[in-house]
Amino acid sequence: MNFDLTGLIQLIALGAIPVVFAITLHEAAHGYVARHFGDYTAHNAGRISLNPLKHIDPIGTILVPLVIIISSSFVGAGGILFGWAKPVPVNFGQLRHPKRDMLWVAAAGPGANLLMACIWALMLKIAEIAPANYYSIPLARMAQIGITINVVLMVLNLFPLPPLDGGRIAVSLLPNRLAWRFAMIEPYGFIILLLLLFTGILGTILSPFIGVVLNGVATIFNLR
Repeated sequence: MNFDLTGLIQLIALGAIPVVFAITLHEAAHGYVARHFGDYTAHNAGRISLNPLKHIDPIGTILVPLVIIISSSFVGAGGILFGWAKPVPVNFGQLRHPKRDMLWVAAAGPGANLLMACIWALMLKIAEIAPANYYSIPLARMAQIGITINVVLMVLNLFPLPPLDGGRIAVSLLPNRLAWRFAMIEPYGFIILLLLLFTGILGTILSPFIGVVLNGVATIFNLR
């Protein structure tokens, strides 16, 4: 059993900013797009904000990712870095075209993660070009974490299981009768997700898609 406390502390310090922003800006994007399509619920609650403190959930944003990082470092096991923020309130009934607009509101979160992955990829490219020093090396590591966490959250949230974004996208695209039946899964969705996560099934399903997106980002930005 190999446990590197110093390395773990460095990993947490470098990963804190990418992880917090990946989770919280994902939620802010939902609220922003919901407002664009007519639902001001998140706006009135003050949740359309780039301030992470507005979105941090002590358990989902801090404790759960921290436990996964520590567990992975302690036992040397890999897995999906999982977490969540306080859900941004969205009243789909307030959208101008609820079923159609639901797709764009749901897709906004994964879209924000893709954008952040590209921004971190640009930062990594800058770090690779710059001479190796006390700034470029930590920046490169932080950027690598930023790319990975955002790609993982994007792919995870596109998994077609309500209440994940992919589930809401599926509900938006399915015919009304099938959409209604599929939406009935939502009260049990989080339990199903946790079971898939802790049995390793979720990682097996998502890992190929995560790999494809990571390779795509690396190719686009010509990363080493």
